Amino acid sequence: MQVNVHEAKTQLSRLLVQVEAGQEVVIARAGVPIARLVSCHGRSGGLAPPGAMAGAISLSDDFDAPLGALFVSDLFPED
Repeated sequence: MQVNVHEAKTQLSRLLVQVEAGQEVVIARAGVPIARLVSCHGRSGGLAPPGAMAGAISLSDDFDAPLGALFVSDLFPED
């Protein structure tokens, strides 16, 4: 959602309710975005903490099996 500076000043309480609900508000001056109003408890956008994907990733039993000649022919072409 984008609002102009005047609306942001006069409707700050309403905008804060929307931000608390998870919405991001962009504040613009003359139609040009200049700031974002976001929740300080929402998504950080940074790195996930270690272990955040526990259980979401699995490896097959042969994930470390030799690749054989899969790439060797590219490195050492036969004459």
